[in-house]
Amino acid sequence: MDYVKLINCMRCGMCLPSCPTYKETFLETASPRGRVALIRKLQEGNLDQSEQLLEYLSLCLDCQACASACPCGVNAGELVAEFTCERKSDSGLGFMEDLILRKLVPHPDRLETSMAPMRLYQNSGLQKLVRTLGVLKMFPKQLERMEGLLPPLPARPLRQEINEITPAVGTERGTVGFFLGCVMSLIFSDASRATIKLLSSLGYRVITPRNQVCCGAPNMLAGDLVGLKDAAHTNIDIFGGYNVDFIVTDCGGCGAELKKYGDHLDGYAPAEAFSAKTRDISQLLALHQDELRTKLKPLSLKATYHDPCHIAHCQGIRKEPRDLLKLVPGLEFTELEAADACCGSAGTYNIERPEMSDLILKRKLDTIRASGAQVLVTSNPGCLLQLKKGLADHLPDVKIMHLTEVLAQSMAG
Repeated sequence: MDYVKLINCMRCGMCLPSCPTYKETFLETASPRGRVALIRKLQEGNLDQSEQLLEYLSLCLDCQACASACPCGVNAGELVAEFTCERKSDSGLGFMEDLILRKLVPHPDRLETSMAPMRLYQNSGLQKLVRTLGVLKMFPKQLERMEGLLPPLPARPLRQEINEITPAVGTERGTVGFFLGCVMSLIFSDASRATIKLLSSLGYRVITPRNQVCCGAPNMLAGDLVGLKDAAHTNIDIFGGYNVDFIVTDCGGCGAELKKYGDHLDGYAPAEAFSAKTRDISQLLALHQDELRTKLKPLSLKATYHDPCHIAHCQGIRKEPRDLLKLVPGLEFTELEAADACCGSAGTYNIERPEMSDLILKRKLDTIRASGAQVLVTSNPGCLLQLKKGLADHLPDVKIMHLTEVLAQSMAG
């Protein structure tokens, strides 16, 4: 770990109002500067690693709102992640971690097969019966929570349905490689199908390699740096086989990770080139606003936008999604208070830390209620899962949609 990053923290407190866990606890150990101080003391040998220390650090959501607020650019979330990676390299992966991160996630076919029982569970009516009878209350709470987050699954993963090459509509202006995220393909296939349609309609030839693998974000989350680098090398080699102008993704978490490949594989030129070509879908669509304006048809909606942490804080993308929504005729856009505050999803945080996650989610739902919006728009699958469940439980009249779904719906009239 770079010691300079630790000593750059001035303890000014600018990060405190933006930290979700500090706002709920007002504990210094639950603040960004508190976490940096703990890691620094540990690195200096003035603090022993203990279960209590690990507990404090694990409370971090890695939303990186602190990095956006810090005048010195200190990123407490990344420092906690680096600490986790170093610790994991010493202790190694556990059995379940190795099974999931090395044997399942990097293999799209296996990942899709693993979801087949869930699809059968829903389609057979068993899910409805289980929920009606409250059967899951007899099982561990984590299982009940995971099941509750599961939305209706598409008939098939999108990766199995779409063509590897989608031709441009009209005059071809360029070629893009589409990075299809695991969760987007398995759960939110309509949004990614809309992404491909939008790109094609704007004259892009879209290449979606079937053999692409997970971006590596789950590995990073678990501190598995080796697995992350393996994923990076695999994807760089796959997309490197195509002559693409951009590599586009509609998953905020994937985009944030893909843009870091150059850092993860420091000094490896293909990784730097890959990251330099990576764009969130909103970045590319925003380049063609005049053309989009002529294609979009009226939608009578009152909508607001939630900034995913991986898009707003990690990638610095805030203006583009809003500009695109404002292009839709008839759509009334209202700004969400604290729009870039975390929703409490944070990968698997909402399962591992349900109490804190629910407190953070409640703040977000309160602002959505106050906005009066009919539709909540966002662009990250973790946020979609978390907020979809939260809205269903507390604001059932509010619908949630991916940004590309709104634009594609408007284009279709």
